[in-house]
Amino acid sequence: MSETPRSTGAPAHQNVTFPSAGTTAHGYLALPPSGRGPGVIVIQEWWGLTDHIADVADRLAAEGFVALAPDLYGGNVAHDSDEALRMMQDLPVSRGVELLSGAVDHLLALDAVTSDSVGSVGFCMGGGFVLYQAAIDPRVSAAVPFYGVIRGELPDFSGLKAEVLGHYGERDAAIPAESLGTLRETIHRQSGITPDFRLYPAGHAFFNDGRPEVHDPESSALAWGSTVEFLRARLG
Repeated sequence: MSETPRSTGAPAHQNVTFPSAGTTAHGYLALPPSGRGPGVIVIQEWWGLTDHIADVADRLAAEGFVALAPDLYGGNVAHDSDEALRMMQDLPVSRGVELLSGAVDHLLALDAVTSDSVGSVGFCMGGGFVLYQAAIDPRVSAAVPFYGVIRGELPDFSGLKAEVLGHYGERDAAIPAESLGTLRETIHRQSGITPDFRLYPAGHAFFNDGRPEVHDPESSALAWGSTVEFLRARLG
């Protein structure tokens, strides 16, 4: 296990390594000022583990959570959408879920983590992985997909234990608002859990403040506030 940073002032953060899916995985770990708190996994967009994703982990740490952003691309970051698409396609969903399970193992084993389950927050590709992971891993008790992209068939949600809070843009051409009804009904029918899907007057990737051409500050603030409240209610 990697040594956990301790802090009594500002949030602490560091790059970490941990065993996952038969390999050595890498990630970005951020701790709250107290040094302890509930655990949250932060799952990257198709670009990779970017400064934006690290900043999300830092923001969660500032709110009192221990946040781990696993690097699903092994250190690679895409520089344009064609490269991002190729890198996403080179990561099978099953492999990504395996790597995320290892990240959950690592997070829950840290002395700094006070919860016996974790929250999962993901964006775009990572938002899809939030749902894939929560569908099979009962240790995920709070699932927050931001404009989550589902690749291929929907997962089997019969094993879902997590409550779901999803954030989507009304003008997101990649995820038509009408498709959320089917997803909501499928999750409820298979698990008995009714997800809370919220729509905002924005497009895809509206939370990414590193991309001013898509960022919507007002929608982002609303989504962030409800996410923090939801994670606190579910994780303590």
